[in-house]
Amino acid sequence: MDKINKIATKLLATGKVQIIIGYTEGSKGRIRPFFARNEEECRKLIFDERCVQNLAVFLYKKEVSQKGQQAIVSNVHTLRGIIRLAAEKQIKEGDLIAIAVSDKEQFLEVHTLEAIENYLSDRTFQLNESDEILLDKLNAMNPLERWIFWQNEMKNCIRCYACRQACPLCYCSQCVVEINQPQWIPVFANKIGNTEWHIMRAMHLAGRCVECGQCGRVCPENIPIHLLPIRLAREIKALYGSTTGISKDENCEISTYKYEDRENFFE
Repeated sequence: MDKINKIATKLLATGKVQIIIGYTEGSKGRIRPFFARNEEECRKLIFDERCVQNLAVFLYKKEVSQKGQQAIVSNVHTLRGIIRLAAEKQIKEGDLIAIAVSDKEQFLEVHTLEAIENYLSDRTFQLNESDEILLDKLNAMNPLERWIFWQNEMKNCIRCYACRQACPLCYCSQCVVEINQPQWIPVFANKIGNTEWHIMRAMHLAGRCVECGQCGRVCPENIPIHLLPIRLAREIKALYGSTTGISKDENCEISTYKYEDRENFFE
């Protein structure tokens, strides 16, 4: 971990940044986000196979951005989150420096959005084996079987909204579940309201999800809710040939229209 500590310390010492967003040891062998602001705190930064959280979720938090220029330790999913946030005008060129982590745990300072795009251009994006197996199982089901599967999962949701809080693309200042005039989704947890919430969230992420899986990892009930937006991401890839989080100029297919688009529903 010496290299990441040295990079972080140098960035702070030269005044290029005032805060490093990274990872450190937490309790019970787990890791947690960490915000280093001096050399002593930089020594606590780590990176290993446990560091999977998408730290891009902190980039637009006022509590962090008000501390000054930021550098962020970035796995591939965090880099994709950065690019997607730039595409949606939530961050801009010059807002941050990425400390990119390669598959071989090599660390590289990346100073521009274009450099991040270049870094991602030759990367492949894959789910872990257990998620692939479950997704294949779901794809093999008929619609009724999938509905029953998800209804059995959704009844366990306690509506803690950890999934929303962990997602770098859930940045709305007021979520639909917090609007009560009209009341779109019931406040209390029940199977119908839970299903409405997760369908709504998946649709809001269609064409935007960077497939980090963080929403599923943080679920206290172990509901594989990350597979909903990931499944939609694969549908969009198949239909439009696009992958989210690789170009700062990318659009969202679900909200992009052209005059010459065919309107097949009229036929």
